[in-house]
Parts: sequence; structure tokens; C-alpha cells
Amino acid sequence: MTPFIRIQNISKKFGKLLAVDDVSFNLERGELFSLLGPSGCGKTTLLRMLAGFEKPSEGYIEIDGQDMANVDPADRPVNIMFQSYALFPHMSVSNNIAYGLKRASLPSDEIKARVEELLRLVHLSGMGARKPSTLSGGQRQRVALARALARRPKLLLLDEPLAALDKKLRSETQFELVNIQEQLGTTFIVVTHDQEEAMTLSTRIGVMDNGKLVQTGTPNEIYEKPETRFVADFVGDISFLEATVIQRAGKYWLMEAATLIHATGSSTLTSGMKVSLAIRPEKITLTSQPTGHLNEFPVEIEDWAFYGAGTQYKVIGPDGIKLKVYQSHNQPSQANPRQLETGFVHFSPDATLILEG
Repeated sequence: MTPFIRIQNISKKFGKLLAVDDVSFNLERGELFSLLGPSGCGKTTLLRMLAGFEKPSEGYIEIDGQDMANVDPADRPVNIMFQSYALFPHMSVSNNIAYGLKRASLPSDEIKARVEELLRLVHLSGMGARKPSTLSGGQRQRVALARALARRPKLLLLDEPLAALDKKLRSETQFELVNIQEQLGTTFIVVTHDQEEAMTLSTRIGVMDNGKLVQTGTPNEIYEKPETRFVADFVGDISFLEATVIQRAGKYWLMEAATLIHATGSSTLTSGMKVSLAIRPEKITLTSQPTGHLNEFPVEIEDWAFYGAGTQYKVIGPDGIKLKVYQSHNQPSQANPRQLETGFVHFSPDATLILEG
């Protein structure tokens, strides 16, 4: 079956700068796919090539079986929602939504019906006569989304769509955006630097770094099975330990990282190999007394921060090993670590990621 979107060996140069470097991936119809990465990694340039605002230096883009090489932006089955929303301040909400439909010379009755349909979809019924200046940030975002969807594109590109919203409103709007996308079945590609946003919105995520697409996968795969140190570090909190493989020990590998660590690893590991061990804070348990678990060692509590639902600690182990530990307040604890200056940590070998190279 032919993918709905095929991006093959796409590169983009601006003079000597290689902004996008040999990127390839496919999307199926109806996906909500996020391009995630830091500023300057090439994700917005890739989005602009999909929209037709930039031409690839190499490679090709195919949408719904059609090569986009010689297709102008206005003729592509694509629309884009900009970070700034770009609403016309002198126009009403309804006229903003209807703008593209009028330019396409649709009959006035059809325009009116589609605008009303979109206002209901984005929960703004009865607000069509208002000007953008009278709306909240979240409402303006929904008007921009309705306008971008008005011509029923096959693909909607969203460039940092929630960046202008405060944290609480951004969290609420994430769920609204997912619900709208699921109702319509339109393929969405979201560009974001916000890892939490990408994890919440997406059916799949592509992580970019220095112009390269370094990993694609479901949110769970990206978080639980990062393939590189960059992905592990960029997506969520994590601690790294530099280690040397000693030997196989039953079903685990024994590692030397200032203290002995047992970890689950692949058969490609060999004795003497240098690796990075990565552990998520919520996978580590902090106690006041030793418990006899594997991967247990004493620590000093350097600092802590209260987050409402839990507390995060910075601890120091043997030879200066530094770890972040997150303790949920909903889980029964074997101690009250906030009262401790020293303690013990342990973590499962299965919770330890081994990143080779």
C-alpha cells in the first residue's frame, strides 16, 4: 500500500548551511505526526518544503501519490497554521474563516454553511461576529485552526501551534486539538520544540537534531526506547552514567560505573565496551535503609524540588555519580526521603537503558 505522504532523501541547503540533511519518512492517512527538536534543527524548514514555500536541494516529496516537485503552494492539498495565527484584525471571526473560501469563489450559501460548521467544531458558535481583538489567546488559536481547515486540506501543517498560550491553556488546548483531528481524520504534522506537547498530541513523533531525523516512533517508543543519547536527553528527564561492560551475568550484563550495575542489553555487547547507561528519574526508588535490591547503593541528597504530585531529588552516589530521582506522592513510600540527608537508591536492570557509542 502506497503511503499517504512519502518524504525521500530530502535535503535543503542555504549557501553552505545544510539545514535539512537526507531526511526520509512515510506517513499514513489520518496520522497526527510531530516533528520534535530544538530551535534550528531543521523542522520548520522541512515543514516549509512540504508547504511548497521552499524547494528541496535534493530528494522528493509525494502527497497522496502525487510528486510535489513542480506543484505551487496554492495548488497543493496542504494548508498551514502559523505560530502567530496571522488573523486579520479588521475582519470578524466568520470573515477570517471564510477568507480562503471566498478567494476560491465558492457559492455564498456553501461558505456560510462551512463557516458555521467550523465554528461548531472549534466550540466558537455564536462568536462569528466578534473581532479577533475581543478573543482570548485560546479562542484566537481556534479561529486560526478553523480558517486553516476551511478548504478541507488533505494535510494540515501546524508550526508551534500552542506556543503563544500559557501552560494551563496549552494543556487544555492539546486535548481539543487531538479531538478535532480525530473527528476530521485529516493528517496533521505539528512542528514543536515542546516534548510534552509532542508526547500528548502525537500518534508518532520524529525527533530532529542538526538537520537529521534521528528517530521516529510512537510517544512510548521515543520515551522508553530512545536510540541515541540525544533523544534520551531531549525527551524527558534522565540521568547518564558512563560505564564499561564487564561480562554477562545470567540474563543481565554486569557494568562498571563507579559501582557495579546490572543492566538488560543486547547480544552485541562485548566485554570492555564503553557505553552510556540512562535511567529515568521515576524508575529509581529512594529509601532510608538498604533493601537488598540489585543496583542499590548509598547516596547523599543534594537538593529536592516539590512538584505537587511528586518530589524530585538530586542525589550523589559513589565517586560522584549524580542521579535525578522522582517520587510520586500517590505511591506508598518506605521512608520520608524529604527528611533525609542520606539514603539508598535502587533501580531495576530492566529500567536501565544501554546506549552504545
